[in-house]
Amino acid sequence: MDKAPDWDSYRSFLAVLDEGSLSGAARKLGLTQPTVGRHIQAIEAALGGPLFVRSQRGLMATAKAEALKPYAEAIQSSAQALVRAASSQGDAPQGAVRITASEAIAAEVLPFILRPLNERHPGLSFEIEASNQVVDLLHRAADIAVRMTRPVQQSLVAVKAGEIEIGLYATPDYLARRGYPASLQDLAGHALIGFDRQTAFVRRMRETYSLPPREAFTLRTDNDPAALGAVRAGFGIGGCQVGIARREGWVRLFPDQFALNLETWVVMHEDLKASVPCRLTFDALVEGLRSYIAG
Repeated sequence: MDKAPDWDSYRSFLAVLDEGSLSGAARKLGLTQPTVGRHIQAIEAALGGPLFVRSQRGLMATAKAEALKPYAEAIQSSAQALVRAASSQGDAPQGAVRITASEAIAAEVLPFILRPLNERHPGLSFEIEASNQVVDLLHRAADIAVRMTRPVQQSLVAVKAGEIEIGLYATPDYLARRGYPASLQDLAGHALIGFDRQTAFVRRMRETYSLPPREAFTLRTDNDPAALGAVRAGFGIGGCQVGIARREGWVRLFPDQFALNLETWVVMHEDLKASVPCRLTFDALVEGLRSYIAG
């Protein structure tokens, strides 16, 4: 083939992977279905094989498509980083900064830190990726990460903000209805909120702490905002960051017997030290998280 597929073709490819159909990908990208179809055909012609096969559930990715996916995602990350870098040029701090953080930090902590930063520098905007997975900063999938583990990759600038403490909490309303457990053993008679699947984080915690088995939880979820919502609704007793619970006015149970401490780091690629928007955001996150941890 004389001409290699361009970025638009790979963007359509990723959209079809996500949506499972040409029509869904077209709606997502704001393109016509024939345009998306031509993009897929261009990649297939370049690679010499089909990327998708039709099934009753839509378009199914072939092994070739699955092998291509991480490379297309890397192209996507680089293209998005290029746009963010271009938008940040100028004398005044402006442009988009992409931040990745855990679901709980993204939903319950970052907005309180970023609001005053945006008020001081209204030209800044923020893209938040809420994920409990570690996002690769080396390929610029994000500009800055808030991580609960010490970074080990080279070429990263990392500052430890402190350690976030997690305790067991319930609302005053729940405890008024169900009573205060006198000991950890008494939790068996209460509605507990906990994990659903054995994630890497859960396995790591079980290596250090004596966590209840999955079957002990009345409500099971791996989504942090869902778990916090259940505690907030007075459903039962669940783990929560001390800072969030303090703001909500929840009651902590057994602080001397149950406490998890998670190292908290703010991380970015060293190449971004010269970026004014990234540097301002990085410093604001370090300061804001330290203040949040200190209470």
